[in-house]
Amino acid sequence: MKEFYELIIRNGDVVLPGEVRKLDIGVKHGKIAMLGEALGSSRGSRVIDAAGQYVLPGMIDMHVHFNEPAFGHWEGFRSGSASLAAGGCTCYADMPLNGNPPTVNLAALRLKAEAAAGNSAVDYMLWGGLVPGNLEELEELASAGVAGFKAFISNPGGEGEGRFREVDDDTLYQGMVRIAAAGGILALHAESEAVTAALGAAAVREGRSGARDFAASRPPEAELEAVARALLYSERTGCRLHFVHISTAAALELIHEAKERGLDVTAETCPHYLVLNEEDLEELGPLAKCAPPLRSREEQDRLWAALAAGRVDLIASDHSPCPADLKLAPGLSFFEAWGGISGAQSSLELMFHEGVQKRGLPVTQMSALLSALPARRFGLEHRKGSIAEGMDADLVLLDPHAAYTLQAEDLLYRHKHSPYAGMTLSCRVQATICRGKVVYTAAEGLVDGSSGEWIRPGGSAGPVL
Repeated sequence: MKEFYELIIRNGDVVLPGEVRKLDIGVKHGKIAMLGEALGSSRGSRVIDAAGQYVLPGMIDMHVHFNEPAFGHWEGFRSGSASLAAGGCTCYADMPLNGNPPTVNLAALRLKAEAAAGNSAVDYMLWGGLVPGNLEELEELASAGVAGFKAFISNPGGEGEGRFREVDDDTLYQGMVRIAAAGGILALHAESEAVTAALGAAAVREGRSGARDFAASRPPEAELEAVARALLYSERTGCRLHFVHISTAAALELIHEAKERGLDVTAETCPHYLVLNEEDLEELGPLAKCAPPLRSREEQDRLWAALAAGRVDLIASDHSPCPADLKLAPGLSFFEAWGGISGAQSSLELMFHEGVQKRGLPVTQMSALLSALPARRFGLEHRKGSIAEGMDADLVLLDPHAAYTLQAEDLLYRHKHSPYAGMTLSCRVQATICRGKVVYTAAEGLVDGSSGEWIRPGGSAGPVL
């Protein structure tokens, strides 16, 4: 009897762990039911011809800021997840800051979950936060299924008493003790507040307010000092660590040395550090402002070399949007402009354009950095991150020859500004499939904007709070 598949993807170059093979993929009940050659279709099967295209596991973007509750007008789950779907992402993790209230206790997590439910095109995880004063909340957040905990060693910005605050040393250490006891993981924005605050204040006081002045106020040493301090605390507490948006090869080397000593620690970097540099920062202005800042071209080359050598554990967008007037209003100095890059829609295309097609890295390595490795680090490897029978049918079709110039109107963000607008890319996402549902195609745009589910570490659906 012929096997029935709800969806068959034919003739694609399927990116598997360590190899690429021309295969058909049969999908049933949202799972990959069969990989094989010339799978037979039945009446009622949807068939997609992927000839000449890569079929990849959907990207897992562990670092986005959609800013709900209360600040959905900065982005929100609807537009943010739609942009991710258009970029080939099938699962993401939303960060705990910028929303009001920030996700630092169970009540705030409940509000975040309510805002996301029914409003996401693709599956998602939710981060909790570590801030001064919420040590007693960590165990409850962990039990509720947060992806992990985010903390800042430097001031994250923002206004108001309820805003997300950076940790002092005691909160960082005690928080790591409690997160370790709960079996959780701590994600750190690692820049020294003492260094960045002093240099930033001096620059403003002396009237040095340009792009390179901002970059100089957050030097590589600020990243290195914070990474070294956090690694010491990790060694003493046994807390698993994940360093977000690492911008220097030297910091990656410190983290690698800690792994060699047996620490459970990983590092991500972002497309903007691999594609843009200080020259772009000066040319593009606040559109390219982020923290840590873009580095020199020489540092960028060292970062690519570290990535090629296996020092990077995963790539994430750090999508951090805002209304245009907070970045581009006349009269704003570079220091005053909002620091964050809108890039979630472009991550996969940028990395295949720059990493695979320009720099010659293996397509399998880049796929792992975007999918398999984040799945493994955050407890999703039994459902997501690779193409294998029994896994969620989270797939993206990427045409490696469909060159196009990204225009602002192509972006599905609420605010259509990005440093990548105007860039010509050598590849393009043609379709994104989440748990067997086609949620986006290049021809139709967003097809389904509401079927994403909350996924908790271990791969189960999120609990009812």
